[in-house]
Amino acid sequence: MRGITIGFPGVLALDGVDFFLRPGEVHSLMGENGAGKSTLIKALTGVYAIDSGSIAVAGEARIFASTADAQRAGISTVYQEVNLCANLSVGENVMLGHEPRNRRGIDWKAAHRMAVHHLEHLGVRIDSKSVLSSHSIAIQQLVAISRAMVLDAKVLILDEPTSSLDRGEVEQLFAVIRDLRDRGVAVLFVSHFLDQVYEISDRITVLRNGQLVGEYLVKDLPRGELVTKMIGRELDELEAISTKADRVIDREAAPVLRATGIGRRGVVEPADVDVFGGEVVGIAGLLGSGRTELVRLLCGADKPDSGHIEMDDRPVRLPTPRHAIANRIAFSSENRRAEGIVADLTVAENIVLGIQARRGWRRRIRRSEQNAIVTEYIKALGVRPADPDQVVGNLSGGNQQKVLLARWLATAPKLIVLDEPTRGIDVGAKADIQRKVAELSAQGLSVIFISAELEEVLRLAQRIVVMRDRRMMGELDSHDIDLDGLIDYIANGSEGSAA
Repeated sequence: MRGITIGFPGVLALDGVDFFLRPGEVHSLMGENGAGKSTLIKALTGVYAIDSGSIAVAGEARIFASTADAQRAGISTVYQEVNLCANLSVGENVMLGHEPRNRRGIDWKAAHRMAVHHLEHLGVRIDSKSVLSSHSIAIQQLVAISRAMVLDAKVLILDEPTSSLDRGEVEQLFAVIRDLRDRGVAVLFVSHFLDQVYEISDRITVLRNGQLVGEYLVKDLPRGELVTKMIGRELDELEAISTKADRVIDREAAPVLRATGIGRRGVVEPADVDVFGGEVVGIAGLLGSGRTELVRLLCGADKPDSGHIEMDDRPVRLPTPRHAIANRIAFSSENRRAEGIVADLTVAENIVLGIQARRGWRRRIRRSEQNAIVTEYIKALGVRPADPDQVVGNLSGGNQQKVLLARWLATAPKLIVLDEPTRGIDVGAKADIQRKVAELSAQGLSVIFISAELEEVLRLAQRIVVMRDRRMMGELDSHDIDLDGLIDYIANGSEGSAA
């Protein structure tokens, strides 16, 4: 790709970007949310037409007017949200659109035989007739890759393929990626997990603000330099973010929220959780440990069948999220696409949604008030582009997350629950959100913070609730434990090497 330029109204998304993929190589595309990564991928896959520049595959100039054009050129994509038919069988998904036929129509025996061949070629041995939805996300990712290889892909684009996988599943995926690389496939790997980028990649291209910063061999680019090139700030600045310095939480006062014996049969065992004024309580545990299930019970998103909740020493009932909002509890779900943003609405409309819901639909927000609120939070959270009329679905993941945070802060909550607010976003947007959480805590807002990145939990939380196997194992003071100690506690229920 040479000189790729793409503009949208008011935004130059890509400005003369060069990008090269080589056969038999894993190439990572890095940059902040809004840097232009998604736009570049969409140009390569025929989703977006380019305003200027050129694309060549195997030396042959190409113009992609559609995704079908890109697929015919040997370019396939596996997205973060697996784009398959969960209600169909594994074999039907692998061969979808390329089923062998005979005189009576589709030859299903041959289709499943071919699907098994393609799956086994990637080291995946499962029943091709089993329903796709019965398998883990990791297996579904591999099924999507198998489908891409049915097309004999020369270029395989993996967009955040590991965001929902545990370590064992990541290793399985990486084994497949290395095998494809060794067979001469050019793999474009997009991830915000720096450890994984350095583990699997041969080369890195960095974008910032729609422009090419540079292309580097992994061995020639230390991690600190990569972060600086991505965000224009030093890594030390990120590590300095903390809520703990010189902060004393008054635990003699009534907690903002006290949950006693709160649980739901078959989902999460009864647990006791206190959150005090201005405190950040982290919830740590492995995927499936019950972190999300617990906080959904605290926010009315799911209904508990045991326990009770108090706010400021008075009992409250939170049977629905509306009741939680009325009691000044805000909940930002980990699934921002399905339960957070309304993709077809503008930035402004998304931000005021929470206030409007709290007031009721008959009490419309005045235009002048809406403009003041939206302007304040776009500026405070650094939403880019700073255009209130921009459709949210067109923003990067990090900026969508900032819009969600703005929505809930605009409701003036006493407690905000943030479930994986930095997952799948770049280091710069992550730093902005972490910094905002620290500021809010200093201003007296109480926060429950969930993250799979334990360093992030340790940095932000004064106290950490540890979950394992859908039950609360205990809680730790983050001043008294380091990363190794937290990992040991999660794994074994003991603090190991406390700091």
